Amino acid sequence: MKFGIFYELQLPRPWKEDDERQLYHNALDQLELADKLGYDYAWEVEHHFLEEYSHSPAPEVFLAAASQRTKNIRLGHGIYQLTTNHPARVAEKISALDLLSNGRVEFGTGESASVTELEPFDRSMEDKRAVWEDGIRAVIPMFRDGGCTYDGPYFKFPLRNVLPKPVQKPHPPLWVACSQLETIEMAGRRGMGALGFQFLSADAAHAWVHAYYNSYTKRLDKLTDYQTNPNIAVVSYFMCAETDEEARRRADGIPFFQFALRFYGASADRKRPDPGTVNVWDEYEKWKRENPEAHARALSGGLIGSPETLRRKIAKFETSHIDQIILLNQAGKNTHEHICESLELFGREVMPEFQAHEPEHQEWKSKVLAGEIELEEIDTAAFTDRFGPNSVQIPPRKVAAAGE
Repeated sequence: MKFGIFYELQLPRPWKEDDERQLYHNALDQLELADKLGYDYAWEVEHHFLEEYSHSPAPEVFLAAASQRTKNIRLGHGIYQLTTNHPARVAEKISALDLLSNGRVEFGTGESASVTELEPFDRSMEDKRAVWEDGIRAVIPMFRDGGCTYDGPYFKFPLRNVLPKPVQKPHPPLWVACSQLETIEMAGRRGMGALGFQFLSADAAHAWVHAYYNSYTKRLDKLTDYQTNPNIAVVSYFMCAETDEEARRRADGIPFFQFALRFYGASADRKRPDPGTVNVWDEYEKWKRENPEAHARALSGGLIGSPETLRRKIAKFETSHIDQIILLNQAGKNTHEHICESLELFGREVMPEFQAHEPEHQEWKSKVLAGEIELEEIDTAAFTDRFGPNSVQIPPRKVAAAGE
């Protein structure tokens, strides 16, 4: 099993003048530390206009800075929005980052999940899947030597040689975001790595791993001519401390992350409120005061606890044969100090044991891909809650304006 770290670059209100600069530099320090500790991947999102939830509209800039402060960790776009970026600009930036990082880029793609992000770029929720598919077909030929041309329903491109070219041939590994669980099956069918951003339980992971690899081996249907990337990664909330109680105390940003997902996800097309009209952190604090039991439940899920607790939980995940766990602990107002201590403790006392099992996992996977092991077709209907069984539940309510 491999391990990644994950960044939305969250910044709850109130905002002070230097907060965004400090947020970026703290995250780079954390990533540099993770590289030294032997973590395998670092994933950075692309989001636009999502106040408090994500201040990361330019992951290529952040990852380029990270490439100069790290040596081994893979640098993942988790994800690049093909709906809001022209394929030629995407190919140029991915290739430039691959050169700067000496071939460490993971090319995660996706559609965006919010009308707030799509509308300013003249995209809609209705056609975003079709635009993403067209973007994939357009961008892949741009990584090859020589010129290319493309004429699709959403992107048209005259004959040009898109430069530079990436270090990794024929292109960096392809992934797709799976914000809805059903998309995991689609990722397998398309032959792309699945980035599962819905915080699965071990049982759900087992079912969806089967669905993914069965789709890959039995129903492969690539969008165009690219190199497949059979991998499935799942995000888990994360905070490691000496005791379970201390880990939960340090992880208050995790329920905020869940709260923000629910708070915005319940609206039509996941539309965000107009700028400056809602203070999400204040809303979260109100919810927490009124729902102490639900808050405690939210901290009981994921990978939050002592090394021994996390070791026990990860052992369950390992039986599902997922390829990677992506650890999320830059959330809410979790402190830089606690995030670094969490990475260090986990990296020292838990992670090496499971990384050592990677050869056995690769042997299993090679047999699945070769048809030597046939996986059961498991009904995934019981595992369709993208938020998870212990996630924050919030009722509809009138929200306070920012500053109230």
